[in-house]
Amino acid sequence: MALTELQVKQAKSGIKDFHLTDDKGLRLLVRITGSKTWQLRYRQLLGNKQDIFTIGSYPETSLKDARKERDKARALLAKGLDPKQQVKAIKAANKLNATNTFEALAMEWFETISPTWSRTHTERTINLLKNHLFPWIGARPITEITPPELLAALRKLQDRGLLESAKRAKQTSGQVFRYAIQTGHLSSDPSRDLIGALTSPKVKHHAALIDPKEVGKLLVAIDGYQGTPTVKAALQLSALFFQRPGEIRTMKWEQIDWEACEWRYLVTKTETQHIVPLVRQALAILRSLQPLTMRSPYVFPSARGADRPLSENGVRVALRTMGFTSEEMTAHGFRAMGRTLLDEVLNFPPELIEHQMAHAVRDPLGRAYNRTKHLPQRKDMMKKWANYLDVLKIQASGGNVIATTFGKNTA
Repeated sequence: MALTELQVKQAKSGIKDFHLTDDKGLRLLVRITGSKTWQLRYRQLLGNKQDIFTIGSYPETSLKDARKERDKARALLAKGLDPKQQVKAIKAANKLNATNTFEALAMEWFETISPTWSRTHTERTINLLKNHLFPWIGARPITEITPPELLAALRKLQDRGLLESAKRAKQTSGQVFRYAIQTGHLSSDPSRDLIGALTSPKVKHHAALIDPKEVGKLLVAIDGYQGTPTVKAALQLSALFFQRPGEIRTMKWEQIDWEACEWRYLVTKTETQHIVPLVRQALAILRSLQPLTMRSPYVFPSARGADRPLSENGVRVALRTMGFTSEEMTAHGFRAMGRTLLDEVLNFPPELIEHQMAHAVRDPLGRAYNRTKHLPQRKDMMKKWANYLDVLKIQASGGNVIATTFGKNTA
């Protein structure tokens, strides 16, 4: 005889467990503890033995719902499927999906590769993932993310005018998808089908002073900078080295070869070794700074602690303090300054300049030149560059200097 809701509700525990039988194999197990559990008795498909399929607890699962689940289980049995095995398969699939989501694989990729990054790139990437990708596709199984779905997430950034962020989000998602392919979680990268689907941000060149007279004024201002010795030295070496701002501010004492007069470091952007010749002007600046910061691993430590490098805003703020606007000069502008004047005024070969700027320069066969390529010529170029800056500074200060040629043909 079928049970009623009232019978189920009023069933009391006894001195031992007992069952209340419903219909079609459904029964209610009432334990001595007072708990009530819905069960389905059925015969195994293999072996024809009696087995029990647990449906759920009462009152969370009502009599009506228990009967629905019983009927679903019986339908599976009619198709030759064991309901207990089906539940196990679903749980396994859910567990797999939990480790196969975009967020799970993105974090796995991030933890694998981020130790090689700078602090700024690390923070920028994790913030981009958490703020602009995880909210929309983070919980999705990575195998189910389609190009239109990814594009919809990226366009949320584009619609807010964040075109550069949308571009970076696409690039980052592509790296995650390729990592998933490499680790066997995915067969194709949906970001590849979005080429041209986003609005391209307008290229914004970093402001830079390239007129020799204005550069001289800048150098005079740097020498008269009243801020910390650390920031002043960073400004001076930015002009002498014209390396990427991030590489300069994270420069370490251990990277300096005093005997060879070279600064050797791993370029963050390309993960290649690079050598910057240290001319006498650069060595003088470093030696004057050494007693002040040598306790830190960084040549330019942060004012907040010796265990971290100078903030990426350090040089930028100093330039503004000296009166140079963002439309006149930026920290990155020292690179454009060096490239332009070495080419147009000092007449050095562009290939030599590109090598010194740590750009990827290839030979006629398409192979990347190694770090020591043209090193003697680059040392000579950097010596003449430093001397040229000294002349510009003297001229800007109103001093007299004998005109000379600092180009490649000068001894």
